[in-house]
Amino acid sequence: MKTKILIMCEESATVREAFKRIGYDAWSCDLKPTKIPGQHYQGDIFDIINNWNIIGGKPKAVIGHPDCTYLTNSGVCWLYKDDTRWYKMFDASLFFKQLWNLDIEHICLENPIPHKYATLPKYTQIIQPWMFGHTERKATCLWLKGLPKLKETNNVREEMLKLPKAQQQRIHYCSPGPQRAEIRSKTFQGIADAMASQWGAIIDA
Repeated sequence: MKTKILIMCEESATVREAFKRIGYDAWSCDLKPTKIPGQHYQGDIFDIINNWNIIGGKPKAVIGHPDCTYLTNSGVCWLYKDDTRWYKMFDASLFFKQLWNLDIEHICLENPIPHKYATLPKYTQIIQPWMFGHTERKATCLWLKGLPKLKETNNVREEMLKLPKAQQQRIHYCSPGPQRAEIRSKTFQGIADAMASQWGAIIDA
């Protein structure tokens, strides 16, 4: 029987498909439809958490990408420009902690560097796309439970530094528009592949 893994808050299917390729019973869940046809539940993640049978049973590992809009350090200034954002921040923080405290053996949550008001647990490590073959920079925190730190697979930092700033920080300079949030939130393929190759044997152990 294939080991089950659930990728939470993922519409791109990048991480789901990386684990599927190495033989996992991989599922994704998001409020939006999946970009790649496959095992995907479109709806509230707590539908699944409250009834694991929706995906055929409880997974051995979960990887989550909770919404960072109100948690990220880069956007903390907006909290002082709109009081309603504080309430949304509290809800986002609670959601993150609910995922972190799931009774699951292996957990990875991913988000940008958070601000102090989010009161999130201390992250385990910070990774960059250039550590995994992408000539870009985007500091990403990983919160890990039952999993080791992710090791870089293809360091292209020197090549990245030769590029214009706008190319190095493509995600940061992404033009406003309906697809901006989707582009900014998608996991880099090199990181997804590293997660699958490095954590697969540990999850199966």
